[in-house]
Amino acid sequence: MRYLPSRPAATFGVLVVATTAFALLQAMVIPVLPEIRRALHTDARSVTWVVSGYLLSAAIATPILGRLGDAVGKKPMLVAALGMLAAGSLGAALAPGIGIMTAARVLQGAGGAVMPLAFGIVRDEFPAERVPSAIGVLAAISGIGASAGLVLAGPIVDALGYRWLFLLPMLMIAATAVVAVFVVPASAGRAEPISWAPAPFLAGALATFVLATTEASRWGWASGRTLGLYAVAAALAAGWLRLESRARHPLIDLKMMRIPAIRSGNAVSFLLGFAMFAVYAFVPQLLQAPSSTGYGVGATVTESGLLMLPLASAVFVGGLVTAGLVRRNGSRRVVVSSSVVIAGCLAVVAWGYAATWQLVTTLGVYGVALGVALASLATLVVVSAPPSQSAVAGAVNLNARNVGGSVGTAVMATVVTARLDASGAPVGSGYTAGFVLLAVAMALATALAVAIPRPAAEPAGA
Repeated sequence: MRYLPSRPAATFGVLVVATTAFALLQAMVIPVLPEIRRALHTDARSVTWVVSGYLLSAAIATPILGRLGDAVGKKPMLVAALGMLAAGSLGAALAPGIGIMTAARVLQGAGGAVMPLAFGIVRDEFPAERVPSAIGVLAAISGIGASAGLVLAGPIVDALGYRWLFLLPMLMIAATAVVAVFVVPASAGRAEPISWAPAPFLAGALATFVLATTEASRWGWASGRTLGLYAVAAALAAGWLRLESRARHPLIDLKMMRIPAIRSGNAVSFLLGFAMFAVYAFVPQLLQAPSSTGYGVGATVTESGLLMLPLASAVFVGGLVTAGLVRRNGSRRVVVSSSVVIAGCLAVVAWGYAATWQLVTTLGVYGVALGVALASLATLVVVSAPPSQSAVAGAVNLNARNVGGSVGTAVMATVVTARLDASGAPVGSGYTAGFVLLAVAMALATALAVAIPRPAAEPAGA
């Protein structure tokens, strides 16, 4: 099927719907974990695997499927990833118990390569002048979906029940997969071999690291299980680096990963994820805390979601304006400036607001800067990689952000819950310390962003 002049718009529409559905699935489940726990008659510890299983699976599958997209074709891997997301969503919707629910979420996580595959398709198929804006919109959708998921979860559960949190995205994803078969152009690249020996080491390193991090706040950061898993992760990572550096056809090309723009972009993405996912996890808790705590608003799940709506809208605005900002100012200045704004907003959340409207306004400003940062970093990494490695470069960048998110959320949980009041709620100083820590992380991201070089595709004056 030939690539017709009208095809780019249709292709982009498919990619937008696909990435939106995936992003929604990342976040919608978080505020309704208590409802899932009650419905499936399980305990609080077991239900956390609805999130942990998803994170573990996504950490392993995203770089591998991204590499397969570069090797055998991005279109078939996109359709396969959408198929896994749809099947996992159906399984989660129909799950009679926590075991099947967790397995279904693991299958959903394996579809996490949708985002980097979409970036790679844009790089392959779109005119060069449209690549930054298209990637910017898709990258911003990942932030929009996370916040929109928090907004939509309450109303959907109230009206239809928690199973529709999975059924609605499943219908969207299944339809998108069918359309993608007919609309998305086949990759022009050729199939190439891959050295698979390093893959188990990479998968094991990522899985043990994410597992140790997500459980550390419960096990204790200095417990034998946590430190033991970190030691195993380090050993597996060392084995992966050794095998990957010697492979004739590496799973992830280490030379590509050492390109300065990619190396710096991934480091900043890790810290951005550290702050971003902690905000998504703990601002709703802050809003839902009783007013008797002295810091909470006493909002319901639905009300807290509506208060997060300006953040969701602002992320999209940030993604839309990023391409123009990068053209005028260059990637480094844009990433540095957005990181500074994010750090400032987090400091305001920690110390500087006295009323709910001030918090919501601050989150709106934060959202614009977040959308700009997400879009500019994704574009920077994808266009800095060789075209034959654009999907795996995007996958590694996404993984850096997601792994940073698992670390940030776990650290934030430890800090916030370090001291509890008589009712068992965190004291206000815990939230203050937590958001100060996030602000410090973004200040460090700002310092690292200064080291980002100008990509060769940017004009010298930018």
